[in-house]
Amino acid sequence: MIDVQTAVAKVNKWAMPESGDTVEMVERPHGGLSFVLVDGQSHGKGAKRISNTVARKAIALLGEGIRDGAAARAAHDYLYTQRQGKVSAELQIISVDLATRTLVISRNTHCPVFIVENGELRELTDPCEAIGIHIRTRPAITEMPISVPLTIIAFSDGFLSAGQFSGRQFESRALVKSLCTQQLHASAIADQLLTAAVQMDMGRPDDDISLMVMATRDRPEEEQVRRVSVSFPVAG
Repeated sequence: MIDVQTAVAKVNKWAMPESGDTVEMVERPHGGLSFVLVDGQSHGKGAKRISNTVARKAIALLGEGIRDGAAARAAHDYLYTQRQGKVSAELQIISVDLATRTLVISRNTHCPVFIVENGELRELTDPCEAIGIHIRTRPAITEMPISVPLTIIAFSDGFLSAGQFSGRQFESRALVKSLCTQQLHASAIADQLLTAAVQMDMGRPDDDISLMVMATRDRPEEEQVRRVSVSFPVAG
C-alpha cells in the first residue's frame, strides 16, 4: 500500500493583509487528486483576485476530467482574454492520476520544482512562461510513475527569493534534500521549509511564500480512509 501525502504551508508578505497566492485541491473524476498553486502578479488584493480567477478556472476543468496540460492552457487563454494580455500569473499543478498510475507536474513559472527520489535531488527547470501575457504560452509537463519514496516540492517565488532582501544566502536545496531523505511526513517538510524561509527574511517575509508538498511513503496497513486537515489563522 502506498500512502500519498500532501501538504500546503503559506504565509503573506509582511504587512500585507492578504496573500496573492492561491492553492486549491480537487478530486479527479477518474481517480486521484490535483493541486493547483497560483501566484498572481504583484501583491495584496489585486494579486489575490488574479490568482483566485486562474485557480478557479483550472480546478473547474480538472474536476471535469480535462487533462492537466489542457487545463493549464485554458486557464492561460481565459486570463489572457479577460485581462487583454496585461496581467500575468504563475501556475503550477501537481496531480496524482490513478487512471494512468502516474504523477503529473505542470509548470508555468520561473520557479523550479524539486523532486527527491531515493535520496537524490533533481530539479525541473524546463523553460516556461507565466500565463496571461503571450498568446501561445503552454506549460512544461513532466509525468512519472508513482513510486516510493518520492517527494515533490513546488513553491511560489517568495520561497525562491527568501533572504535576498537581507543579503543572506538560503541553502534551500540542501535543506530540501536533508528533510526528504529523512522521509518525514509531507506536512512536516512543508512546515520546516516555510519556517526556514521566513527566518531568512528575518521574520518579515519580503514576498508571499507558498509551499506545496506531495510525498509517497510505504503504508503497512490496508486503510482506505482519506483525510484532509486545515489550519487557518484568523485575526481576533
